[in-house]
Amino acid sequence: MFKKILVANRGEIAVRVIRACRELGIATVAVYSDADREALWVQAADEAVHIGPTPAAQSYLDMDRILTAARSTGCDGLHPGYGFLAENAAFARACTQANVAFIGPSPHAMEQMGGKLAARAVATAAGVPVVPGTVEPVVGPDAVRTLAKRLGYPIAIKASAGGGGKGLKVANTPAEVDQAVSLASKEAQAYFADPTLYVERYLIDPKHVEIQVLGDRHGHAVHLGERDCSLQRRHQKLVEETPASISPALRARMSEAAVLLASSIGYDSAGTIECLVEKDQFFFLEMNTRIQVEHTITEAVYGFDLVKAQIRIAAGAKLWVTQAQLRPRGHAIEARVNAESPTAGFAPSPGRITRYAEPGGPGIRIDSAAFAGWRIGSDYDSLVAKLVSWGDDREEARRRMLRALDEYVVEGITTTIPFHRLLLDEPAFAGAEYSTSTVERFVQAGSAAIASAYEAKRPQRTSSADGATGSEGATKGDQAEVTVEVNDKRFRVRIYGLPTGASGAVRRATKFKASKTVAHGGASVVAPMHGIVAEIKVRPGDAVADGQVVAVIEAMKMMNEVISHRAGTVAAIKAKAGETIETGSPLVVFGEQS
Repeated sequence: MFKKILVANRGEIAVRVIRACRELGIATVAVYSDADREALWVQAADEAVHIGPTPAAQSYLDMDRILTAARSTGCDGLHPGYGFLAENAAFARACTQANVAFIGPSPHAMEQMGGKLAARAVATAAGVPVVPGTVEPVVGPDAVRTLAKRLGYPIAIKASAGGGGKGLKVANTPAEVDQAVSLASKEAQAYFADPTLYVERYLIDPKHVEIQVLGDRHGHAVHLGERDCSLQRRHQKLVEETPASISPALRARMSEAAVLLASSIGYDSAGTIECLVEKDQFFFLEMNTRIQVEHTITEAVYGFDLVKAQIRIAAGAKLWVTQAQLRPRGHAIEARVNAESPTAGFAPSPGRITRYAEPGGPGIRIDSAAFAGWRIGSDYDSLVAKLVSWGDDREEARRRMLRALDEYVVEGITTTIPFHRLLLDEPAFAGAEYSTSTVERFVQAGSAAIASAYEAKRPQRTSSADGATGSEGATKGDQAEVTVEVNDKRFRVRIYGLPTGASGAVRRATKFKASKTVAHGGASVVAPMHGIVAEIKVRPGDAVADGQVVAVIEAMKMMNEVISHRAGTVAAIKAKAGETIETGSPLVVFGEQS
């Protein structure tokens, strides 16, 4: 077994891995960027190393910095979590060369299944049906339109290195292809540093069902059931549940195909086979060669720790359970609590959490790295927490989730909590009769109810001191504890004889103020969020229609289209591509209306 593991990630998954290591008696090392110095996972680990500036490309995606941190702290294992470098075969090889075990699948397995194009070819060779589309990269909108003539509209333009809905755009007509290609490639480059795209037919109203697989390095593979991930917005999952409401025959076929596919490549870790389901047919979509965000609900129904399993398998253990021994019990639901505003098209809502209180009680689990005083920045994704409910049956799990959502308090930022309350009471969800288009229909039909829910739960503008003590200063009589960095390594230091009122020595309880939101100015289209201007789509003198896209802002690793709130003629452009822009700053200024 490993002696010390470096957790090469951030957020709730870093906390999750650290907890698994602690249960196994393994020491941990956290890594952090400038923005994450006071993060919960940094405080939870046995050691912590600073790896660079806030941008992920200069910290969490910097292989050299992360491997240097692993070597300098004597780590013999490295867990990548999900996202960032988790599915990077070159990084996995670099870990091996540095005598640090990569806790995940082999580079060979990742190369076969990590890239979506390669995965489609492997699935086809294994006899697993795939969504009709290309097996080669496509370059430029003209090539996409040519393929669409054969596949038919709508089409999905997808990042080969993508996952989690990032780098995926849909074109319903030839006129939409240019914009879809541009946004997909930008998003793919921003999140995966790989703009390679491919095209497949977009299934309009399927279910999105995935199968959890687990393999070892001795030729064994099993599945741990399926998860229904159909409730999505912008192709990113909002709510997942297991088991899915599919026929036993379809479940058996999908599970058999998933194990067959994993076995055909000698898969040797936790992984997920994602499929689209239409009636009683299924199509392979992609394989995620890592731990999945929604692994929590599988753990809830199987009573099985997938992260500890990853660690044990990476240490060389043979699979210790057979397929017959893996029996699910009950039903589980996960709701992703994101810092987003459903009333503003699920736009990111970065800011400081002013009050934070988690629910509890029977059947409730929360995976989170949030706390009162923590700032949700715009440089990373918008996930605040994963709320999981378990019940003897689906209805008990649903009602427990509703109860937990009512108890959950997150103030200072806008979250998806009120939206989840409405969604779980929606007849389509209550009756388990939903698909990937359900959320979109629900948002359109229930816009007034959603707006009302958010008006009733508007974050308080007066601050609270609940749990708001900064971690670099905790006084104990005439002593104080401070956090210091020496050669990029984090240490806690206790100082005796220091007056508690000494400037800079102790941070007392702080009352955090919520950030303000700024609406569109009458003569200007303003930035609805903090981020980087990816594209300005109009020029001075252009006539702009009400509802027209005038700019694209990258925030929380997503490309967000900024839509004009009125018609007008562009008088001036106030921002440039590549610049950082603050919420409420003008992008486009209109001339006076005649």
